[in-house]
Amino acid sequence: MAIAIDSEDRSDLRPARPDERRQALALLVRAARPDRRQVLWATAWLLAAGALEALGPIFGKHLIDAHLVPRAFDAWPIALLLAGYLASGCAASGVRYVQLVRLAQVAMRAVARLRGHVYAHVLRLPIAYFDRAITGQLVSRITNDTEAVKQLYVQVLFEMLQGLTVLAGAIAAMAWLDWRLMLIVLALVPATVAIIWGYQRLASAPVARARALRSELNAQTAESIAGVAVLQAAGAVPRFCARFASANEAYFRARMGEIRANAWLLRPALDLVSVLLVVAVIAAFGAPTAQALEVGLLYAFIAYIARVVEPLIQITMQFSALQQSVIAAARVNALLAEGATARVTHARRIERGRVALRAVSFGYDPTQPVLHDLTLDVPAGAFFGIVGATGSGKSTLLALLLRFYSPQAGRIEIDGIALAQMDDAHFRAAVGVVPQEPFLLAASARENIDMGRGLPFADIVAAARAAGVHEAIERLPQGYDTPLGETGALLSAGQKQLIALARALAGRPRVLLLDEATARIDSETEQRVQQALAQLRGRITVIAIAHRLSTVRAADRIVVLSHGRIAEQGTHEQLMAIEGGVYQRLYQLQRIGENAAARVDGASDRDG
Repeated sequence: MAIAIDSEDRSDLRPARPDERRQALALLVRAARPDRRQVLWATAWLLAAGALEALGPIFGKHLIDAHLVPRAFDAWPIALLLAGYLASGCAASGVRYVQLVRLAQVAMRAVARLRGHVYAHVLRLPIAYFDRAITGQLVSRITNDTEAVKQLYVQVLFEMLQGLTVLAGAIAAMAWLDWRLMLIVLALVPATVAIIWGYQRLASAPVARARALRSELNAQTAESIAGVAVLQAAGAVPRFCARFASANEAYFRARMGEIRANAWLLRPALDLVSVLLVVAVIAAFGAPTAQALEVGLLYAFIAYIARVVEPLIQITMQFSALQQSVIAAARVNALLAEGATARVTHARRIERGRVALRAVSFGYDPTQPVLHDLTLDVPAGAFFGIVGATGSGKSTLLALLLRFYSPQAGRIEIDGIALAQMDDAHFRAAVGVVPQEPFLLAASARENIDMGRGLPFADIVAAARAAGVHEAIERLPQGYDTPLGETGALLSAGQKQLIALARALAGRPRVLLLDEATARIDSETEQRVQQALAQLRGRITVIAIAHRLSTVRAADRIVVLSHGRIAEQGTHEQLMAIEGGVYQRLYQLQRIGENAAARVDGASDRDG
């Protein structure tokens, strides 16, 4: 069975491109810029640790050649050399500890700063972006990809830079001790580089494939658990188990390919190079020109060979993870490059709430308009209903009123100010919305109404009373402090909608927009919503997109949309008087549907 890998994972199946490496570096610099002094200090400590590590074999060389070989056991010189050897090792370890802590602090702070920046940026993106975005990918960008950026700091600034520092220190010390033996060691370094190159060619594809398949396994697991009831009801469990087994087997094969590459080309091959280096250095002592070479020098070079090969091994082990981190950083950078909604500053606040549409036209695809030349005036404090058949443009109009999209022609004004020219904070404070699907936090009733605005408790209670949900909240075990559970599990659908209405009213908006807020609630809750709207009349401008015509029956004016145009407008009585009109037809069809449903319910009750 073929394994489906989403577009995000396919980017992991290839090496990082040069432009992605540049983006990753730019992101590193940007995120760490406030901590650049800490980075410089960490780099300085890194260089100091490399230099201290290079001193150890030199102390050992002098101890062997000056005291052990000639058997000159002078206590103080030997003690000083041993103390120097021990002190350099302890100092190198201590410096490495300080450097690691400093670098980890920089990395964690930079990642936390970057994650917060990405999160805030995503929340400010225009709604049009989310029409094409995939939620899972956005969550992965904010959490997984920003965490992967941390590896760039740890691997680039620590593992790789540390390895290169130790390598440079070892080569410098060997050149100072004996440049001829140093040339022998350097002559075999290209072989090590060739092994590293071969490892990358063999291991990068299995590593990337394993990462992509792991994401596929996670996606399949999450999808199956979320829909387990449907899978069981449809008898699809065996098919999904087979699909998961196929992905699991593919992941196993990819991991085995990675392990084989590691087992052959990483430690064994590089250890072989290390042995060859030692053999070459020892062989140099048997050459005719080796009379002047000392045993301590041989010890020092064997010690330095380990310091040459080990950093190369460590650097090699980081390449695959580094590639993934670079690609993750490029993805974060691409997300940050998405244009957020432009912020404008307009000092004038919305005081009255008069809404006007001036020849507004709009289409998600500009070549296929959804709304055509809409012109409408909604006086401050008026109650207007927007109705129409499915596809007439009601929800699109609401999205424009909420400034989620901008019209391609015409303009929308509140109190004479075009929406595009309003400060976002003033606009959101003045315009409340009650969505069709109420969004509730896994928090208390108080927090769900407040939504982090820090409102006084008295205002929260007043909003709940106005929405007709105060008594229901009071009956909860802990009243307003009762956790409502995920998506408001403790509440009925109607109570959730009333909480959403209370949340909108708590901000004391000048304009209240309802997006088919009564479409999925019972008649009793609808009456409560109608009572709340009646109390708001004259104080708040209310525009209600309604599926249930009974919700807007008492509206000051009902605007009927048909194919993106205003077909009719007037009061309920005026519209019902239009023989064969759009509103009259909608109303009659809805009444027929309600009567049929009532008869079915009555028959069910009798059968019961």
